This record gives sequence, C-alpha cells and structure tokens, in this order.
Amino acid sequence: MSGQLKEVRNRIKSIQSGQQITKAMKMVSAAKLRRAQDAILLMRPYALKLQEMLQNIVSNSEGNINTPLAAQREVEKVLIVVITSDRGLCGAFNSNLIKTAKRVIRDKYQEQFEQGKVEILPIGKKGYEHFAQNGYKVIDKYWQLFGSLTFENVKDAASVALNGFIDGTYDAVDIIYSEFKNAATQVFVSEQFLPIAKVENKEDSNLKADFIFEPQKEVLISELMPKILNTQFFKAVLDTHASEHGARMTAMDKATENAQELLRTLKISYNRARQAAITTELTEIVSGAAALAG
Repeated sequence: MSGQLKEVRNRIKSIQSGQQITKAMKMVSAAKLRRAQDAILLMRPYALKLQEMLQNIVSNSEGNINTPLAAQREVEKVLIVVITSDRGLCGAFNSNLIKTAKRVIRDKYQEQFEQGKVEILPIGKKGYEHFAQNGYKVIDKYWQLFGSLTFENVKDAASVALNGFIDGTYDAVDIIYSEFKNAATQVFVSEQFLPIAKVENKEDSNLKADFIFEPQKEVLISELMPKILNTQFFKAVLDTHASEHGARMTAMDKATENAQELLRTLKISYNRARQAAITTELTEIVSGAAALAG
C-alpha cells in the first residue's frame, strides 16, 4: 500500500511540474501574440486594399498591357509556398497546414506532381522537415525566415516565386497559410498567388473603377505589381505568425486545464488509498490489542 501511495505522490508532483511549464508557455505565447496580432491587424487593411486595386486593374485592363505576372499559361510546373511554424506544441496547427498543402496538390496538381513538376517552398521548420523527409522537391533556402522576420527577408523569398513565374520556371504559384482571426480561431487558406487572378465583373458589381494613371499605365503597372505582390506575401507570413502564437496559447491553456483535472482525479485516488491504509493499520492495531487481551 505504501508503494502505491508513493507512486501516486510522484505522479502528482510530475503533473504539477508539467502544469507549471504549460502555464509559463501560455504566458509567453500571450505576450508574443499581442505583438504579432498588432502587426497583422495594422498590415491587413493596407494589404487587402492593394490586392483589391491590383485585381481591379488586371480585370478591367483594356488592350495589350505588358503584365507578365498576370499571364495565363497552361500549367505544367507549379510552386507551392507552405508557411508553417518553427516550433511545435501548438496543437494541430502545423499538421493542418501540411494537410491543406497536400490536398491542394492532390486536387489541383496531381498530374504535375506525378511528373515531378511540383516544388515546395517551405517557410518554417516544421513544414520544411516534413516535405524534405517525405520525398518532395523542396527549396531549402528560406525555411528559417521566422528567425529574422523582416519585410526585406520575406521579399527575398517572394522573389523566388515572382522571378520564377516571369522566366517560365513556374506556371502557377499557390500559397498555403493560416489566416488569423483570433487567439482561438485560425482559418487555413489556399490562395492563388500567381498568375494574378482576374475577377469577373458583374453588372451590379462595384469592382470596376475608373483609374487615372500617371505616368503611363504600362510603366505604373510594371512598377506596382511586384511591390503589391511582395506585400501580399508578407501579409500571409504575418498571418501565420500570429496564428501560430494563438494556437500555441490555446493549446497550452487546454493542457493546463487537463493537468488540473488529472490532478483532481489523482488527489481523490490518493486520499482514498491513504484512508484505506489508515483503516487497515487501525484494524491491525485493534486486532492485535484484542488478541493480547484475550
């Protein structure tokens, strides 16, 4: 009986130590989430407005404008940008992003994948490790991007997609990322990055806009497009960065709650075992006393 009590005590101490760790990790993730959330919330309206303007220009352009980033070609070679996190302990966050990427390959690019014409550009250690270890063609240059998350570094990664599409290395580029909603909600998104998607105008739509171009339309578009696309790429990275900390904070909060529930159950079991041991000892004492008296 004493051995069982000692085992339960050791288990309680172990769970209490783990609970302290999960509480600390939750607090760290909450602090990091605040900074990451501020960054994406300040960035998102600007990025969405630029994207709307870009799609508007491409969709309503008349005549032959030199817009290589919007060129529609037969899709033979594909680049999939998969943005995950560097670390785990954030629930199913990374696995859901990887599953989304695999689903996109299976549903949209299965033929190209079977021909070996699908490449993965992973950003984040977890995505890089998974695809590298499972036989995918991986560009292994930018997976450590979160170690120094700046616009210039993200721009270098985006240039792989932009230059690759322009020179014909890739005919399509998709981005897989997590859109940040709040600390408890992340939406896993598959988005066409290149070619720039055109939006069909409807008669009752407000999409069509009358832009005045200065300087000439061709010059302005050739300058604006890469800058806007770099901004979209940066927004996807910031979205995933904030989502990671939200997912980890939620996961650590759940782990702390589960540890508390497990402690409650173990303490009840411990108290019952201790009461049973005391009762047994008292019974033995009384029996011994009765035997001596008899």
